[in-house]
Amino acid sequence: MLAEKSFILDADQVKQKIRRMAFEIYEHNFKEKNVVLAGIEGQGYVLARLLAKQLESISPLEIKLVKISIDKTAPQQSEITLDCDLKDIRKRSIILVDDVLNTGRTFTYGMKPFLSIEVKKIETAVLINRSHPLFPVHAQYVGYELSTTIKDHVEVNLTKDTMAVYLH
Repeated sequence: MLAEKSFILDADQVKQKIRRMAFEIYEHNFKEKNVVLAGIEGQGYVLARLLAKQLESISPLEIKLVKISIDKTAPQQSEITLDCDLKDIRKRSIILVDDVLNTGRTFTYGMKPFLSIEVKKIETAVLINRSHPLFPVHAQYVGYELSTTIKDHVEVNLTKDTMAVYLH
């Protein structure tokens, strides 16, 4: 039996959340010349790309977009890679981006590549924060706080034509 989907955010609401998050990121990084948005492969990277576009439209920040490849089902066994050279992001402010923050596991493992270089700071941004922390990870930039049970599933779709968030 398929679980029914509950509609959480429509396309306009998602766009509004992303724009607000971009303003918050700029407010906290206005002294920087450039910022790295490192998106977790999949919807996290799509969100990072959308945030980068918003930041470029509202600020003078130079944005470097980076994709983090990680096996979310077995992060401790998988190699975690970036689609750029680490030397290109040294001494920069890094913002890890994912669509949903649930337990913090993906963010914790997603930080691994950045721990081998000197960075100014590492912050986190998520569209949906479910608040079931098992790891000491807190999102600085949150589009929407959503109280769920651990068994619930949040579906984020950030494609242009069908942008929405659902709860199963």
